Amino acid sequence: VQLVESGGGPVQQGGSLRLSCFSSGRTFSSYAMGWFRQAPGKAREFVASINRSGGTTIYADSIKGRFTIARNNAENTIDLQMNSLKPEDTAVYFCAQARYTSFSAQHMTAPVNVAYWGIGTLVTVSS
Repeated sequence: VQLVESGGGPVQQGGSLRLSCFSSGRTFSSYAMGWFRQAPGKAREFVASINRSGGTTIYADSIKGRFTIARNNAENTIDLQMNSLKPEDTAVYFCAQARYTSFSAQHMTAPVNVAYWGIGTLVTVSS
């Protein structure tokens, strides 16, 4: 399985970025997906998750109302639209895929339930 993120980069406070993740190697539509992030010197944390159909999404409180996760099962991709970015959003963002087909968006809030990770894409928000 490969998860390849794209779309990171530098952005000013208040700006927007759109991250994308392409998945290959498993039947994409059978697995819940998610985004996590890791800031320098901090633990990896949950950002957003989405169930297999895309009908259920969950967000961390810190980004709720600013970020939107979506998936396209025909193209094997998930996106993370990030608006109103803040300096504290600076981190490496990782795409993640669930261990089992039975796992929901709720399962994907915990790193232990992730089977595969992308290599990450860096988002840097300047003030």
